[in-house]
Amino acid sequence: MASDAATTALIVGAGSGLSAALARRLSTAGWRVALAARNTGKLSGLVAETGARAFACDAAEPEQVAELFDAVRAALGVPDVVVYNPSARARGPIATLDPAEVARGLAVTAFGGFLVGQGAARAMLPRGSGTIVFTGASASIKGFAGSASFAMGKFALRGLAQSMARELGPKGIHVAHVLVDGGIRSDANPNPEGEPDSRLDPDAIADAYLHLLRQPRSAWSHEIDLRPWTERF
Repeated sequence: MASDAATTALIVGAGSGLSAALARRLSTAGWRVALAARNTGKLSGLVAETGARAFACDAAEPEQVAELFDAVRAALGVPDVVVYNPSARARGPIATLDPAEVARGLAVTAFGGFLVGQGAARAMLPRGSGTIVFTGASASIKGFAGSASFAMGKFALRGLAQSMARELGPKGIHVAHVLVDGGIRSDANPNPEGEPDSRLDPDAIADAYLHLLRQPRSAWSHEIDLRPWTERF
């Protein structure tokens, strides 16, 4: 990969937490950062802090994803790195789930991943280099009770990442899936009393992403999993 100072990253599904931590980490390392979200108003503070550019996009809408890549290319050039973070879910017992809510969850979590992955591949293939990262969850490998729609979406996203990695790797494009296996720490989800570091620190996750993005092609990771030290396997 090129030096950090010459690198542009597009983070799709940006917000607080992991996306914000990653944007801060990359901007501190000298990267140019583009942030995409349905509501860019919530990104104003992060944009001011990091110097990132914000773009409005619903990742489940093909036209908006195409427009996003056109806009990022015009403003910052072809992205060297694209990270896909969005997910949605319909919660509840299988017998009571609303099919429309499940369809929307799949559209955001899986179909949106396909659209952004396709857009990234189309942008990167002529150059023969780049990195595409999909953010997974515990549900990527474990379907929990009452979480059928989330498991469906995350299982699909993981399969997409595996297929793209095998197809695009020999063409110089690194595709990876990061399995975030645990709760991410935030003001709303702090470490429980007496259980230090039992939630994943978003800054530590961002450091792991940066290491992944800097890997030489002779030793690419196609999947990494991150979990707190207290996690019970």
